[in-house]
Amino acid sequence: MNSSSAARKPFRRLLLTGAAGNLGRQLRAAMGEWADVVRVTDIAPLGEVAPHEEATVLDLADRDGLHALLEGVDAVVHLGGISVDAPFDDILEANLRGVYNLYSGVHRHGVRRVVFASSNHAIGFHETTTVLDADAPLRPDSLYGVSKCFGESLSRYYFDRFGLETVCLRIGSSFEEPKNPRMLVTYLSYRDFIELVRCSLFTNRVGHAIVYGASDNPVKWWDNTKAGFLGFRPQDSSAQFNHLFADRAPTTDLDDPAQRYQGGPFVLGEPMERQG
Repeated sequence: MNSSSAARKPFRRLLLTGAAGNLGRQLRAAMGEWADVVRVTDIAPLGEVAPHEEATVLDLADRDGLHALLEGVDAVVHLGGISVDAPFDDILEANLRGVYNLYSGVHRHGVRRVVFASSNHAIGFHETTTVLDADAPLRPDSLYGVSKCFGESLSRYYFDRFGLETVCLRIGSSFEEPKNPRMLVTYLSYRDFIELVRCSLFTNRVGHAIVYGASDNPVKWWDNTKAGFLGFRPQDSSAQFNHLFADRAPTTDLDDPAQRYQGGPFVLGEPMERQG
């Protein structure tokens, strides 16, 4: 084997959307180990561009621009879009039209796989006393959650109709540390998040898969047994952060919707409309 073939990476070119966001920034260096070229895009400035990166500032609503970025791409990690609840018109452009533009382009260019950042808010109106698996009914807790249900359904359609594989990551709460008692259950460390994406890209066949993004936390609302073929084994736990909320432990007051339902405060949100 010559030196050039020995140095070849698993992918020739990957696309990362939402690359300027919290999780996009965590992934960029890791993805450079997986692909010769990583195309990174976001509506926000992308900062310093590494030698292995091709950077483009782009609105996901720009269908032609997004389609152009998909030429020659092996797989996509789609983190782009709005990651909190927002007025419908904003959600429509970023999270519905944007994800449709992505899948129509992925199909056109013959891209093999998408790793789609869904969210625990797609199932946020399930009660905290229930353990969910990949077959749990969708119960969104917000317009943001509704948009993630749309993405999951659209990706299912593209798999059933065209054989385009997707792993939907129902991400919990991925930050440096939990920010409130609820996140002791939903916490996903950056290291475990990167490993979850790696497993989603490198597993030979995934079909259309649903996997919950959480570390090995003491309390579990989600069961990943049906996604076990991905080989994801979280290494971290929220247990190390218990001391942060010793005086604010989660209650069992099921009369409080934010305690009763897995979506927490998202279930209390008022309808969001743009003024004027």
